[in-house]
Amino acid sequence: MKVVLFCGGYGMRMRDGSDDMIPKPMQLVGPRPLLWHVMRYYAHFGHRDFILCLGYGAEHIKNFFLTYEESVSNDFVIREGRVELLRTDISDWSITFVDTGVESPIGERLRRVREYLDGEQFFLANYADVLTDAPLEEMITRFIASGMAASMMVVPPQSSFHCVDLGPTGEVKEIMPVSRMPLWENGGYFVLTQEIFDLLPPGGDLVADACGALAGQGRLFGYRHQGFWKPADTFKERAELDRDYRTGRRPWMVWEHA
Repeated sequence: MKVVLFCGGYGMRMRDGSDDMIPKPMQLVGPRPLLWHVMRYYAHFGHRDFILCLGYGAEHIKNFFLTYEESVSNDFVIREGRVELLRTDISDWSITFVDTGVESPIGERLRRVREYLDGEQFFLANYADVLTDAPLEEMITRFIASGMAASMMVVPPQSSFHCVDLGPTGEVKEIMPVSRMPLWENGGYFVLTQEIFDLLPPGGDLVADACGALAGQGRLFGYRHQGFWKPADTFKERAELDRDYRTGRRPWMVWEHA
C-alpha cells in the first residue's frame, strides 16, 4: 500500500524558543529524523511507496533525501578506495515529494495528493511524528475485514494529569489518573479508502471532518493498541525518544527485532 505522510506543519510545540526552521518531522532521534523512523517502520512491513505532503520547511526534507548518506545507519566496507554497503535503508523506496501548502490543514494536504493515489483501494496515512511498535499487518487485516471506510489506531490516554469527580456542592468524590479512564485517543496511524475524499471539504480536516462524519455513520474502525506508542509533539517528548534511542530502549524500531 502507498503511505501518505503529513510533513508540512509548523510544529510550534516542538520549538525551544529559537528561530530554528527545521520542521518537526526532521527533528533527530538518534542520528536520523523522526520522519525516517516512521518510514522505516512502514518499510519493515513491506510498504515502501511514500507520498510526502510538504509545507513548512520542505527544503529540509528534500535535502535530507537528495543528499542521503546510507553509511550513517548501515555497516560498510571500504575496499580499494570504494565504499561497499553491507545493507541499505532506502534503496528500494519510492518517495514522491508534493508541495501541499504551508498553511494547509491535514485534510487539505490529503486532498492535494489525491491524484497520486488513483487506483489505490486502500492506503495508509500518518502524521510523521509518532512512533509505535503496533503490528501494522494485523491493523490492516482487521480493518479490511470490518468492511468500514476508514480506520484509525487508538491508544490509551498518555496524559499524567488527574481527573476529579466533584459532587453537587463541590466535594471531591474521586481522583483518577487520566490513563485509568475508559477512554481512547487518536494514535495517528490511519488505514483509509478512497471514500475518505468524498467527505473532505476544501480546507477541511481529516479527523474532525472526514473521520467525524464516518464515526457518526458507524463506519470508522478503531484499532486498539496498548503497546508502545509515543508522540513527539514537544521538545521534551522528542528529547525522551532521543534518550531512549541512545540507551538502547528502541521498541519502535521493529526492524531491529525481526
